Amino acid sequence: MSKLHIKKGDTVKILAGADNGKSGKVTSVDLEKGRAFIEGINMVSKHTKPSAANPQGGILKQEASVHISNLMVVDSKGQASRIGRKLNKDGKLVRYSKKTGEVL
Repeated sequence: MSKLHIKKGDTVKILAGADNGKSGKVTSVDLEKGRAFIEGINMVSKHTKPSAANPQGGILKQEASVHISNLMVVDSKGQASRIGRKLNKDGKLVRYSKKTGEVL
């Protein structure tokens, strides 16, 4: 398993699919499948039976995962950019925006 360019808490821009061009915050990342869940993006309808937690049942809207190849990290300046890794002054590996050079 290799490292991904996306982490939980990153702001990302969607590059493909129905939500193309939208951006949101990553809530979780599935390393095994290479997919990420983003707040308010890729909403799907889930049909649920009545239960103790949801006595009414019915149709719920929830987020589905998006493949990480369809995501690009947005830096604090609002620029969507590819991500690189480099050693900082402390000898620690950090991610940086290739467009602006800003450390993420």
